[in-house]
Amino acid sequence: MMTVKYAFKQSVPIMAGYIVLGMGFGVLLESKGYGVLWAIAMSVFIYAGSMQYVAINLITGGASLIATALMMLMVNARHLFYGISMLDKYKNTGKYKPYLIFALTDETYSLVCSGKIPAGVDRNKYYFLVSLFDQVYWVIGSVIGSAIGSVLNFNTAGIDFSMIALFLVVFVEQWKSTKDHASAITGVAASVVCLLIFGAGNFVIPAMISITVILLLMRKFRKGSEEAAGKGEVEHV
Repeated sequence: MMTVKYAFKQSVPIMAGYIVLGMGFGVLLESKGYGVLWAIAMSVFIYAGSMQYVAINLITGGASLIATALMMLMVNARHLFYGISMLDKYKNTGKYKPYLIFALTDETYSLVCSGKIPAGVDRNKYYFLVSLFDQVYWVIGSVIGSAIGSVLNFNTAGIDFSMIALFLVVFVEQWKSTKDHASAITGVAASVVCLLIFGAGNFVIPAMISITVILLLMRKFRKGSEEAAGKGEVEHV
């Protein structure tokens, strides 16, 4: 019970954001002629935040399944970086691991990575419950938004920018909560360089590849340094 209470307490800030953003998604989806069942299905089985906003335009624009899948891969390629940093945290999560991988979002990532888990809280269950609570909030918001959109008319112009705003908030919070900004600086620098080289329409994939390679090399270098330092201490003793 302690784990449940702690996970819920930690997820409350995400609840406020996800319900509102989920409502935005539901409203936008309803405005395109897709009802509450579509909102539930996409939020349960896709659960991709910004990609769900993008998917609406792809669906209504008549995009093929292949084109939609490729776009989803591009937009969600940032999870490559999350995966690299979660290798140790999710290493021994057992039966929870498949869902943890599926449900890893920007905001869930920030909860899992921020702060130490207090004594008495089951680490694996905490990761699972935080991920589950966040998805439930998103589903609830999507349903509410779809229901409201079916009875009220909204001007949905610019509503999809809400996800970008949330990403910026998460980035700033992560920057404030840690002293090591190497990963953040690497991501921004690589993105800017690729933007200048490849242009606004083609820089995303090169930037993702560049950041992934750099972070992997950084991780390998740090691991090697820690092992060398450990051997040095043993020899000194």
